[in-house]
Amino acid sequence: MKVLVTGAAGFIGYHVARRLAESNRCEVLGVDNLNDYYSVDLKRARLAELEKFENFRFLKSDFSDATAFNGVYTHFKPDYVIHLGAQAGVRYSTENPAAYVQSNITGFLNVLEACRAHPPKHLVFASSSSIYGAGATLPFSEDQITDQPISFYGATKKSNELMAYSYAHLHKLRITGLRFFTVYGPWGRPDMTPILFAKAISEGQPLKLFNEGKSLPDFTYVDDVVDGILKVLLYPQAEPPLHPR
Repeated sequence: MKVLVTGAAGFIGYHVARRLAESNRCEVLGVDNLNDYYSVDLKRARLAELEKFENFRFLKSDFSDATAFNGVYTHFKPDYVIHLGAQAGVRYSTENPAAYVQSNITGFLNVLEACRAHPPKHLVFASSSSIYGAGATLPFSEDQITDQPISFYGATKKSNELMAYSYAHLHKLRITGLRFFTVYGPWGRPDMTPILFAKAISEGQPLKLFNEGKSLPDFTYVDDVVDGILKVLLYPQAEPPLHPR
């Protein structure tokens, strides 16, 4: 089978692509635009690890470019699509919202359109815990109302769920969105709390806290996230509508 992984040079994308390539059961095409939101060298180092696998191929491409992405998709003809590419970062979305519209809204639309034209067996995409905004109650649940995201990043991810739901309903696509909670582990993003804290501690620097230190984030180990993605990918719901998880 063929699996297309967007954001393959990213943290979660790298681990998903590696798990798939290690299985020797599928052909994996990784797509990433290698943007400079954080170290491109780190992204290239991840790709260097992936390129050791014969059944992994990488193509530098931007899925927010509809023509380019359609060409990649049509040529590869994936059986499954794992869409992990996005403009990441909650705080940065306040500084540069246009980047989030281009990648997370326009880019996701391009992915949906490609899947509409040539439906895969299943599209799994990354949503986010950031959609739980004002009014959310603990413990979080899938059926909570999520109409008040408090970051623009969260708003784009909420938009992804709505877009996906409409495409699943209108075009009978099988789509699942997964709401990830702060993911950590090897090859992690340098802008994430575990690495920022570890770096500060090793350098004897004070820890930089946000929200007056009142934040209570959940952390998920990357291997657990990969397990969830792949189990969901291969066993889509019988009915096509979106099921956020």
